[in-house]
Amino acid sequence: MAGDFGGAVKADLNVSEGTRWLQIIVGIVCMVATANIQYAWTLFVPEIQGTFGWARAEIQIAFTIFVLVQTWLAPIEGYFIDKFGPRMMVAFGALMIAAAWVLNSKATTLMGFYVGAAVGGVGVGSIYATCINNALKWFPDRRGLAVGLTAGGYGMGSAATILPIASMIKSQGFQETFFFFGLLQGGLAFIAAWFLRSPKSDEVKVSTKLEQSRRDYTLKEALNTKLFWLMFTMFIMVVTGGMMAVAQLGVIAQDLGVKEFEVNMYFFTMAALPLALMLDRIMNGISRPLFGWISDNIGREKTMVIAFTLEGFGIIALGYWGHNPWAFLILSGVVFLAWGEVYSLFSALAGDAFGTKHIGKIYGVLYCAKGIGALFVPVGNLMMEATGTWSTVLYTVACMDLTAAVLAVVALRPTLAKHVAYSAELQRKERAAAGNAVGANA
Repeated sequence: MAGDFGGAVKADLNVSEGTRWLQIIVGIVCMVATANIQYAWTLFVPEIQGTFGWARAEIQIAFTIFVLVQTWLAPIEGYFIDKFGPRMMVAFGALMIAAAWVLNSKATTLMGFYVGAAVGGVGVGSIYATCINNALKWFPDRRGLAVGLTAGGYGMGSAATILPIASMIKSQGFQETFFFFGLLQGGLAFIAAWFLRSPKSDEVKVSTKLEQSRRDYTLKEALNTKLFWLMFTMFIMVVTGGMMAVAQLGVIAQDLGVKEFEVNMYFFTMAALPLALMLDRIMNGISRPLFGWISDNIGREKTMVIAFTLEGFGIIALGYWGHNPWAFLILSGVVFLAWGEVYSLFSALAGDAFGTKHIGKIYGVLYCAKGIGALFVPVGNLMMEATGTWSTVLYTVACMDLTAAVLAVVALRPTLAKHVAYSAELQRKERAAAGNAVGANA
C-alpha cells in the first residue's frame, strides 16, 4: 500500500530526475570523504601499538569511542538537520573530520587518540546522518536504492584509498598519513556540502510497490510503537558482527596467520590483509544499493531474511576455514556483502513506517544501535584471549545474525502490517477530527 506522508507527498514531480540524482551524487561524495575515519582505522592499530607499546584492547577503545559518539549523538544531529538544513551540517562535519585526524597525527598518549576519536565521531555522525536523511526525503519511491547508494559511498569509500594509506604509513609513518588524509578528506566534504539542499513538498513521489505509512510520526510517537523497538533489537543483532569485523579484521588476519601471505593475482601480488580490506570495502559498498534495490521490489523483510542468513553462514565459515588465505579473502568479502545492507534496509524501513517529517530524529535514535554494537568490539578481544580462538567470537555473532533473520519473518513482517493499518486508521480519525473542528469554527 503506497501512501503520501502527511499529505505533503504528491505523485507528480515538479523537479527533474537530474536534480534528485544530483543530490544523491553529492551525498555519496560526502560519504566517501568520511569513510576512512572508520574503515582505515584497522591499518593504524598495529603501527600505533608498535610505536607506543600499548595493549591492543586499550587502543581499540578509541574505535569504540568513535562509534559511540557517531551513533549516540545522532538524535541531536537530527534536530540540527531539521533546524539548519543539510549544507551547514555537512560543512560542520567536514571541519570536524579534518580536525580528528590532525589530532591523531599529533597524539602521543591514549587520551590524545580518544579525543581524536570523539571529534571524528561528531564529524562523521553529522555528515552521515545528514546525507541519509536527505536521501530518504528525496526518494520515497525508491528509498532503498537511494539510501543504499548513499550509504554505499560510506561503505566503499575507502576502497580507493586503502592502498595509498597503507603505502604512506609504510613509507612516511602513520602520523604523516593521519595529517595528510585528514586535510584531504575534510576539504573534499566541505566543498561538496554547499551543493546539498532539502526537497520541497512537491518534489517527491511515493512507492507503488511497498507498504508505507500515510502518517508522519513524531519521535515520541515512534518510540511508543512495538515496531520501533523490534527494529532496534534486530539492528543491534546484525550490526555487532559487522562492527567486530571492521575493527578487528587486521587483528584476526594476524592471529589466523594469513596477514602477510602474498596473494598472486597474476597481474599483481599483494599481501592478504590489504587485499581483503580493499575487496571488503567494494563488497560493503555494493551491498547497500544492491539489497536496497532488492528491498524496493520484494519488500524489506524478505530482503533481511536473505542478507542476514548469508551473513550468519559467512561468519561461521570464516571461523572454520579462515586459516586458509584464499578462504579468508572470499569469506570476509561475503561477510561484508551481507552486512553492509543494514544501513540501507533499516533507514528505508524507518521512512516507510514513520514518514519523513521527523525522520532525522527517529532514525537518529534507531542508529544508536550501532553504538551498542560497538561496545562488543573490545569484548571480542577479551573473548578471544579467554578462549584462545576467534571461532568463539565469530560463532556467537553468527547466531545473532541468524536469530535476526528468523525475527524478520515471524515478528517484523506481521508487526509492520499492523502498524501500517493502524497508521491509516489513525490518520483518518485525525482528519475527521480536524474537519469537524473547522466546521465548528465556521
